[in-house]
Amino acid sequence: MAPFQKVETLWFNGAFVPWDSARVHVMAHGLHYGTGVFEGLRSYETADGPAIFRLDDHLTRLFASAELYELEIPYSAAELASASLELLTRNRLTRTYIRPIAFFDAYSLSVWPRGCPVSVAIAAMPLGLYLGDDAMQGVRVCLSSVRRFDASVIPTTAKSCGQYVNSVRAVQEAMRRGFDEAIFLNQRGEVAEGSGENLFVVQGGTIVTNDVAASVLPGITRATVLELAEMLGIPSRVAPITVEDLRSADELFFTGTAVEVTPIRDLDGQAIGDGRPGPVTSRLQQAYFDVVHGRDARYRHWLTRPA
Repeated sequence: MAPFQKVETLWFNGAFVPWDSARVHVMAHGLHYGTGVFEGLRSYETADGPAIFRLDDHLTRLFASAELYELEIPYSAAELASASLELLTRNRLTRTYIRPIAFFDAYSLSVWPRGCPVSVAIAAMPLGLYLGDDAMQGVRVCLSSVRRFDASVIPTTAKSCGQYVNSVRAVQEAMRRGFDEAIFLNQRGEVAEGSGENLFVVQGGTIVTNDVAASVLPGITRATVLELAEMLGIPSRVAPITVEDLRSADELFFTGTAVEVTPIRDLDGQAIGDGRPGPVTSRLQQAYFDVVHGRDARYRHWLTRPA
């Protein structure tokens, strides 16, 4: 993945500031202990201009993640939505990745963040395909030797900053081995998810994904794909997934804000299906892109545009 591209303006603690002026103190609690929460959103070009996909749903999850860590965001969801949309206009952006983050700032070395102020920032920047320019032709993945943490250790339903150290370790291993991405197993040895993506198995025309019992984040793109599958008449099931399910699958694909709907063509050097995007994945991928680009009128309520 290429480095992010700088833009002119970020939103930081209630003000629009130049990119290089957004500064955090080295003693920030969130830097030392990972005590922050974040979201990832995308905007897309539509016939009516740029629009953010499922903005309200992402902000709802941001506030839910913050509540789990007793982190009080000092701005309303409406204020964060307005700032996100304004960044598109100020930076003249269309196809964009948007990163809101809230974290405990500098005050104390105590693990307990009591008294730490909460800082909030939003960045919006251009982003192409997260897993590389050829990702939509299928990516190569491996089973990671790093296990996904259990929900009894860290809440898997939240997007907290510190928990992604687990994902960093898995991706580092995968990249060293020449793969594009890793797949976690959970503590029971069942399949969990990718380092930042939910996972779907296609077998006999039915799509199968797991849920929070498998120590996964219940993604917004995952929920979108399940709804689109119902609309398309594609059978779906939510159930545990085994390693054998992966190896015998007709198709595999990732979902997530960053990866969108990305086919998996190879697992540990073994081709999935014929090693190309399968028909079910391709149908869902096309339906997804029709929705986010505003071409499907039934789902335009999921798109929010700048005023």
